[in-house]
Amino acid sequence: MPFQRFVETGRVAVISDGPNKGKLVSIIDVIDQTRVLIDGPASNVPRGAIRLNQLHLTKFRIKFPFTASTAVVRKTWTDAKINEKWSESVWAKKISSKEKRAQLTDFDRFKLRRARSRRNHIRTASFLALRKTASRNGTLFGKKKMAKGGDKPKPTKKARPQKEAPKKK
Repeated sequence: MPFQRFVETGRVAVISDGPNKGKLVSIIDVIDQTRVLIDGPASNVPRGAIRLNQLHLTKFRIKFPFTASTAVVRKTWTDAKINEKWSESVWAKKISSKEKRAQLTDFDRFKLRRARSRRNHIRTASFLALRKTASRNGTLFGKKKMAKGGDKPKPTKKARPQKEAPKKK
């Protein structure tokens, strides 16, 4: 099945637009093809209608009766520990890292750039050292080969006997 996240009662979503942008809500009911009734008991979003193109569906879903009250939604939300699950998700971590990055000052950005430069220099130096030893061992391209100047001594060139020039008569 190609789709995993459906617009359904109990689906947790993130608001992508408007005054409550970035807050978690739960879908309470589907009004029509383009609008749903939402409620955000833990994120202080009041119950109301919202367009589907203003929501990003998450993988989380809670189960409660059809068109449940805010109190019922809040209880199932806390029982399912949606806030903890959301904070551990990769999506939430990316959002928080973007927020941290947006709060950086010029000096913080400078320090970050210098730290990356140092890290990359160390990484490159260690990679080149490993590549050099692999090349000397003969394991650079995956197969064990005879190293240049390895264990066997190089054969010495034997002196060829000089051909004598033909004698003139």
